[in-house]
Amino acid sequence: MLRAGIVGVGFMGWIHYLAYQRSSHAMLSAFCSRDERKRAGDWTQIKGNFGPPGSQIDVGELATYESLEEMLDNREIDLIDICLPPHLHVDAACKALAAGKHVLCEKPLGLNSADCDKILTAAKQANKRVLVAQVLPYMGEFQFAYQAVMNGDYGVPKHGFFKRVISPPDWIPDFYSPSKVGGPLIDLHVHDAHFVRLVFGMPRRVMCSAEMSSSIVKYCHTLMEFASPGVIVGTSSGVSDQNARPFCHGFELQLDRALIQFELSAHSDGVDIMPLRVFGQDGKSMVPALPGGDEVSAFAAEIDDAVNTIRSGIVEPRLDCAIARDAIHICECLQKSAELGSWVNCT
Repeated sequence: MLRAGIVGVGFMGWIHYLAYQRSSHAMLSAFCSRDERKRAGDWTQIKGNFGPPGSQIDVGELATYESLEEMLDNREIDLIDICLPPHLHVDAACKALAAGKHVLCEKPLGLNSADCDKILTAAKQANKRVLVAQVLPYMGEFQFAYQAVMNGDYGVPKHGFFKRVISPPDWIPDFYSPSKVGGPLIDLHVHDAHFVRLVFGMPRRVMCSAEMSSSIVKYCHTLMEFASPGVIVGTSSGVSDQNARPFCHGFELQLDRALIQFELSAHSDGVDIMPLRVFGQDGKSMVPALPGGDEVSAFAAEIDDAVNTIRSGIVEPRLDCAIARDAIHICECLQKSAELGSWVNCT
């Protein structure tokens, strides 16, 4: 079993902790936190927007540390799992790589492509793997669409539309800070930019029309064009000032021989779901069984794929740090397009 250590015990650290309990190929052997209560196992104050709330955990078989530097001295740890706030990813990843550890980093890999490049360079110099936990392609509906494209079940993708909108994230004081969280493009839209990059390839150019918060995109509609004529993707993403609907996402993916459609909207009274449906050329449609299980199982699957990548040397595309870096670059190009009011080349 590959041995992992988590740095950052917030909501994502808690979800990763749960995922290791289900992993077939990795075990959590350590974590570090500056919070003395968390080092003692009291994670009861952790809450998020999915999955179970934090609880008291058994730290009896876990090595606990106050700092990343202390945890890096543990020679039994193979992988550092970074669940820190985004602005701390670069420093933590580079330190872990320099210490001879592989890295699994929560999204975004960095707040900009230059930061991502620092991590990629450090990984190359250390001859270690950096994998990025962009979990969306492991979630049931998105996993089905991804597998359909990879397997060629309905031909190649031609057009797409992706939507991801949240209510104001008032609990994140630095949400719009380009040096801390990055705003809606880097924190939110990066999910869809990454998925588009996975299934369509790198856009040739992008256009973004946006409402701004100071100098940062707040809400936007975008267009992406690709090298193949007629292949286009549109997106809608950002923050809506309506607290009654905290979250909405979905997609419509047109392939040669089918259309795949899905949408979920969370609101104050519950959740409305338009189940994933496949529309065929014969005029019929179906609601297929979806792969995976609950949200935590998706994180367990990406951890297992990270281990398989480290062992085999064959990189799982959904975890590929170069593709995660491209997603950040797409978001940078969209920000630039919103500022200029024109198309921006991505390649």
